[in-house]
Amino acid sequence: MKLLLDQGLPRSAGKLLCAAGIDTVHTGDCGLASANDEKILATARSDKRIVVTLDADFHEILALDQSAGPSVIRIRIEGLRGPALTNLLQVILNKCGADLESGAAVTVTEGQIRLRRLPIGDKGN
Repeated sequence: MKLLLDQGLPRSAGKLLCAAGIDTVHTGDCGLASANDEKILATARSDKRIVVTLDADFHEILALDQSAGPSVIRIRIEGLRGPALTNLLQVILNKCGADLESGAAVTVTEGQIRLRRLPIGDKGN
């Protein structure tokens, strides 16, 4: 699995995830630091990466476009440092990996992981 970490998430998590064998880049390290959400989604789609973000807009864009990808993980826990985010993402990938590979919108809060298969609004969801 390949991840694209959005602005607002610690860059150090990218390095830690790579060290754990998960191909990860941060928007700040790949020329997307000031890119809009649509550009980040397009890049993730073409690079076959899962977007990890704090931003609710990504799920909204996927729903409005009835898009089947890329998968997005929205973290609704503020202030996570690199090691904590790394551990959390490893748990999410272990629990939701197959769905994320197929196309999913995941929302993570304290103690809960919610998953919706893409496209959102599809009768099978």
